[in-house]
Amino acid sequence: MRSKATISAALVWLFLAGSANAQTLLVGVAAPLSGPSALLGKQIETGSGFAAEANGIELKTVDDACSADGGAAAAREFAAAKVTIVVGFLCTDAIEAALPILKDANIPVITVGVRTESLTDRRAKTGWPVYRLGPRGDDERNAVATTLTRLWQNELFAIIDDGTIYGRELAETFRAAAEQAALKPVFVDTFRPQLDNQIGLIGRLKKAGATHVFAGGDGDDIAIMGRDAGQLNAGMTIAGGENLRTPAGDVPYATGTLMIAPPEWADAADRKLLDSFAAQKIVPDGYTLPAYAAIEIAKAASAAGETSGKPLADLLTAHDFSTAIGPIRFDEKGDLTENPYRVFRFDGARFVPLESN
Repeated sequence: MRSKATISAALVWLFLAGSANAQTLLVGVAAPLSGPSALLGKQIETGSGFAAEANGIELKTVDDACSADGGAAAAREFAAAKVTIVVGFLCTDAIEAALPILKDANIPVITVGVRTESLTDRRAKTGWPVYRLGPRGDDERNAVATTLTRLWQNELFAIIDDGTIYGRELAETFRAAAEQAALKPVFVDTFRPQLDNQIGLIGRLKKAGATHVFAGGDGDDIAIMGRDAGQLNAGMTIAGGENLRTPAGDVPYATGTLMIAPPEWADAADRKLLDSFAAQKIVPDGYTLPAYAAIEIAKAASAAGETSGKPLADLLTAHDFSTAIGPIRFDEKGDLTENPYRVFRFDGARFVPLESN
């Protein structure tokens, strides 16, 4: 008979061998690491790398070059490496070329930056296992419409746009929603952008009695409108979309200007995590935190899969994930269940969340 010491030693060896053979989660990271989008791709690489280090995950990072050829080549590399899941992708061409290959390899994808609506809207037809960790292309205009229709239901409001596709779509979606809610703007028009002043426009808005104005256009134009409204004592609140996230030029935004946009992810992140970024001299801007969150989701879903035996795609759908940028939940199509856009008010120095959000 073997001694107890011999048996104990054998058990320890088996435990250590099992631990050594335990597979580390392998996650593919697709990012444009060359070309004009390389700066954004570097944010993905940094955020995912930092999350992988913190969570004991192995990464295979590939440059998708923000192109169809690059996306397809990256997908083939991921399939050959047998990654469990892929995160990243900023460009529509790259991800649309990659998804058929990744679908055949049964590898789901979490994109942190592609907003193209058809990517998830066509899921019933394509079967692409893609999940969007960010807004859809129509989230901004839908948020403008639903939010301002609610906030301005008792106000005399106007809707104007700069004639661009972006500005007109925002304005038209808001106008249609207002009409559906039995609300009628006192003034609707297209303004001429990039002027040194908008005195004439503000004068017409004032004459129409508008106290609240939505302007589909650039931040510089909206800043000039706010300045001119103040000079004419028009008493107007002017609102715009995500374009106001870019700092205004020579003319600052007027205090009280409203912006409908996603939050700055650093404002939602855990303070300890931000401190750890700072300790490594990492600036968590752009796609850094969403990439970190994508790795967290990949780890949580993979762990759940090992326990339940369910396919990873099933575990990514309609489940809550706690991440660096807050709670995340994907719907049946792979979109976020909650529109991330919120209303912010310029306080004279920066945009802060409106209390009524």
